[in-house]
Amino acid sequence: MSSRDGTRVADVMSTPLETIAADATVQEAARRMHEEGISALVVLTTPRAIISSTDVLAAVAEGATPSDIRVSDVMTTDVETVSPDLYMEEVAAMMTTYGIKHLPVVDDDYVGMVSSTDVAAHLS
Repeated sequence: MSSRDGTRVADVMSTPLETIAADATVQEAARRMHEEGISALVVLTTPRAIISSTDVLAAVAEGATPSDIRVSDVMTTDVETVSPDLYMEEVAAMMTTYGIKHLPVVDDDYVGMVSSTDVAAHLS
């Protein structure tokens, strides 16, 4: 697929990548997201996983106490990833197709994160 301007993920992704351990509390994850002004953290597990503000909100809505549950209890596993050389229009299509807002950027290892906010800012 060609792009009208050739902008790739590497040009807009967020770095450095913010991560959290699977055994951290959901409260700690929420605090980190708030402090960093982001809405997702990569969880360093296999298979690949993230915890997003949506995951935190869903857990709280179900009655969970964020200080009592672990990231591993609410994280999203087997997440889709993208390479840094993918065109932004392709990322937008993936997000729409899969109904997701965050894609970790992987080039052998994690190198960044691209979000729906990044896509919207780029395409507007």
